[in-house]
Amino acid sequence: MLYAAPIARLIEELTKLPGIGPKTAQRLAFWLLKGSNEDARQLAQAIVDAKQKVTYCSVCYNLTDEDPCAICQAPLRDRSMICVVEDPRDVVAMERTRDFKGLYHVLQGAISPMEGVGPDELRIRELLSRLRDGTVKEVIIATNSSVEGEVTAMYLARLIKPYGILVTRIAHGLPVGGDLEYADEVTLSRALEGRRQM
Repeated sequence: MLYAAPIARLIEELTKLPGIGPKTAQRLAFWLLKGSNEDARQLAQAIVDAKQKVTYCSVCYNLTDEDPCAICQAPLRDRSMICVVEDPRDVVAMERTRDFKGLYHVLQGAISPMEGVGPDELRIRELLSRLRDGTVKEVIIATNSSVEGEVTAMYLARLIKPYGILVTRIAHGLPVGGDLEYADEVTLSRALEGRRQM
């Protein structure tokens, strides 16, 4: 036993967080122990509040503390467009651009046979039911450019096209500041496909 039992348990719990290894968990634990009791209480309360008060929006399946979420309730959003993303973090990334003014639909993952995730494990049925009333004119598929994201995008496009709705895919290509010589063939191919007139 290198640590007192409560410290060892704290380190063990911290290592369960994604991206936190034993060394980082140890640093965080000792940082927390140096802080005040009030700081520790506030952190613990923030975790409990988030777990108890945050749920999925019943319309778009984004994380929210009110149902429906603020985006789905916003009267000025363009209800004729839905941007489909894999994860609630993707909604945050899209909103940071301040360019998209439509609604979202969060799939809660991507099709991945290797991980046992099929279409039935995602919020695809709920997406299709949102398309039935004829309000939506375009679905923008913004899944990741991974193999799983591409498979999911193709699967969704096949399902949505019979509704007579325009299905588009976000362009993938070179990041700003990226050098051509370091880009792989798929990225360069996508960059060419997504080119636009200047």
